[in-house]
Amino acid sequence: MQKRAGTVERAERFYRQQVLPALNERMIEFVGRQEMMFVSTADALGNCDCTLRAGPPGFVAVLAPGRLAWPEYRGNGVMASVGNLVENPNVGLLFVDFFRDVIGLHVNGHATVAPDEQMRRDFPHLPVDPVPGRRAERWVNVYVEEAYIHCAKHIPHLRKVSAEERAWGTDDVRRKGGDFFGVAADGLGRVAR
Repeated sequence: MQKRAGTVERAERFYRQQVLPALNERMIEFVGRQEMMFVSTADALGNCDCTLRAGPPGFVAVLAPGRLAWPEYRGNGVMASVGNLVENPNVGLLFVDFFRDVIGLHVNGHATVAPDEQMRRDFPHLPVDPVPGRRAERWVNVYVEEAYIHCAKHIPHLRKVSAEERAWGTDDVRRKGGDFFGVAADGLGRVAR
């Protein structure tokens, strides 16, 4: 596509000047203060899934410049991301700071999944979630292959809301959004694959 679009030289310059095989110090600091990231995975057949993971600053632990990990909590039981990673370990992460620096960081690599007990034994400094009753069941470890900037050009600058305005850690269906899109009410939900 770069040849067809005439961007080979520009792309090669980007690879040379912006793409690293591991996180540098500024990237490590950036990840350490992020409260959310987007996670992109695909199963063995290439069926894609993109999801959001969030937590307090530092919920994504940088274990080394070439390795980071995040906790997986009890959810809806689908386990689309973790299930995909078991079949296909390739993963793409996108951290976006909408509030302070208004910049993004791509981290691409391959992942493994480990139980919480094993990770805490191997890395006793891992963060403990401050939300009462919420604890990691497992951790996703990402071995970094590429890390690079997502430019600020089209990232909106947003305003944070207070913690009191959010329903962190709740199982209350209404507060989680319930059937916001009316899928259950329509009775048209799709059968699991």
